[in-house]
Amino acid sequence: MRLGGALTAAMMLPVAAMAQEPLRIGVPTALTGTYADLGSQVKRAIAFAAAEANAAGGIDGHKVEVEYLDTEAKPDLARRQAEKLALQGNKVLIGAIASGEALAIAPLLARWDALYIATTNKSDKITAEACVPRMFRVNRPDSSDAATMAPWLKGRSEETWAVMAADIAWGRDVAASFGKAATAQGKKVVLENFSALGTNDFATYIQKIKDSGAKGVWVALAGRDAVNFAMQAKQAGLLDSATVAGVSFVTDNTVASIGDAAKGVAGIINYSSTLDNPANKAFVAAWEKAYPGTTPTNFEGETYIAMQVLFQAVKAAGSVKAADIAKALPGRTYATILGDQQMRREDNQLVGPNFFGVVEVFDGKLRPVVKMSVPAETATVAPSPACKIAG
Repeated sequence: MRLGGALTAAMMLPVAAMAQEPLRIGVPTALTGTYADLGSQVKRAIAFAAAEANAAGGIDGHKVEVEYLDTEAKPDLARRQAEKLALQGNKVLIGAIASGEALAIAPLLARWDALYIATTNKSDKITAEACVPRMFRVNRPDSSDAATMAPWLKGRSEETWAVMAADIAWGRDVAASFGKAATAQGKKVVLENFSALGTNDFATYIQKIKDSGAKGVWVALAGRDAVNFAMQAKQAGLLDSATVAGVSFVTDNTVASIGDAAKGVAGIINYSSTLDNPANKAFVAAWEKAYPGTTPTNFEGETYIAMQVLFQAVKAAGSVKAADIAKALPGRTYATILGDQQMRREDNQLVGPNFFGVVEVFDGKLRPVVKMSVPAETATVAPSPACKIAG
């Protein structure tokens, strides 16, 4: 989809307006495979932010240039594609989908003289035992989702729960954090299901959940996996016989894909275009002008925040070099569409709010709607002592 006026304006800028060294961004993300839909959202948000910046004369006069390579959400391929991008001069890396990709990229950032900003990677390991000085995260980690989910879980009547998660680093982390939260609230996890990435047939998993007698199901699936599970769960009657909720499951695109079957499903909402603050309203309005007929999804909103943080760090550094940006990023407070957020020095985690909600009709359209907001100081748990990057 074309970016309309913003892109046209950027193309018409005099060469002298952006004559300095460009800010070169590499995006190793899933453009094919199970998470292709998520990768396309990341790509769209980055393209939007780049066009917006270039239309305004660049970032301190630096034109924003972006190159994309497909990782298929596979860690080994992500590492190779990230290296290729970095060696070609795109040393500011951003936007891989699966946590395993970020974990594969992190150890090599110093060797490549690059930095990486996570926008969808949730594993707590990224800002704990696997943290490195040149990896940063702007989105909410698993621990934040658990902290946000706990008050909701406490008030639920369902005593027994099943977990349905992707068999990857993120899915395993979610299962562990949900289990801890459930136990703390006096609930019991009676079944944990882990499906391979790209599973098409969830019938066996759904039958196990039904046989377990679980009254609630916590889902940690995304992209095509989430859509396949939701549609098959509806057909099998699971959505009618048990409470189904989750993380990265209550998303705009999942709701759009499964339609009425999503109504009433609850879960974590890390970003929503419905959030009522001036900065977000302005962003949504500009987005709808650039992409007519759409509103920014949760992944698009989170990725746009990453670009906001990056651009402000470039200005603070007075440089587009990865090493300089990496030094400027920690400890600063950034103006974002979710309000001011600080990049914590202890673990390079952006400290921000989180949200819980339910799928219902909003402005005539079925979509995730925020019902509970958790402030940044509660939503972002304390830094892990396993992360040793702070000086």
